[in-house]
Amino acid sequence: MRVLLVEDHEELAMTVAAGLRREGMAVDVVLDGAAALERASVHHYDVVLLDRDLPVVHGDEVCRALASHPARVLMLTAAGTIDDKVTGLGLGADDYLAKPFAFAELVARIRALGRRAVQALPPVLVHGGLRLDPATRIAVRDGRRLALSPKEFAVLELLLAARGAVVSAEQLLERAWDEYADPFSQTVKVTVSRLRRKLGDPPLIETVPHAGYRI
Repeated sequence: MRVLLVEDHEELAMTVAAGLRREGMAVDVVLDGAAALERASVHHYDVVLLDRDLPVVHGDEVCRALASHPARVLMLTAAGTIDDKVTGLGLGADDYLAKPFAFAELVARIRALGRRAVQALPPVLVHGGLRLDPATRIAVRDGRRLALSPKEFAVLELLLAARGAVVSAEQLLERAWDEYADPFSQTVKVTVSRLRRKLGDPPLIETVPHAGYRI
């Protein structure tokens, strides 16, 4: 899951981003509304975490502008009255979480929104003897728990969510890595190779020449 975090309090933004990365998410951080709109026009995000009181371009305007974007918007704001929530949802936000918030609740809400970002997905992804639970970060094949790195887990989740469709290396890089990933590196190929070894036999991930990968 790729997340855009828009928060003008830099220390808070970096703390939240670090926590989300530990949960296996790819997170980009911007500190004002104009930068948020620029990033959203370039990258595909599953969820945008949007502070409401932003400099340069106010969060309300960013939320309106993102109405045509496929990403789900979760507003994060210190203004937590019922009227504030109604207004935020009326602007086009998909969810609203008042500060201060429990980090576990934030993660749960992001994952719930992420499942609805493109198409409805079941809470647990299953393919034969392979089961992947995004909420608990557990993947099991034929009763054997897989020891996956965050990126291996993210790639496996994307391939399972594609439901047999081919996912290109570029799509995997865009969705599972953040803006600091080198597009000319062998990162995706190496990660898929490690994932194949951990999944074991019979092989599950098929390489489609000049196209990408699929399960």
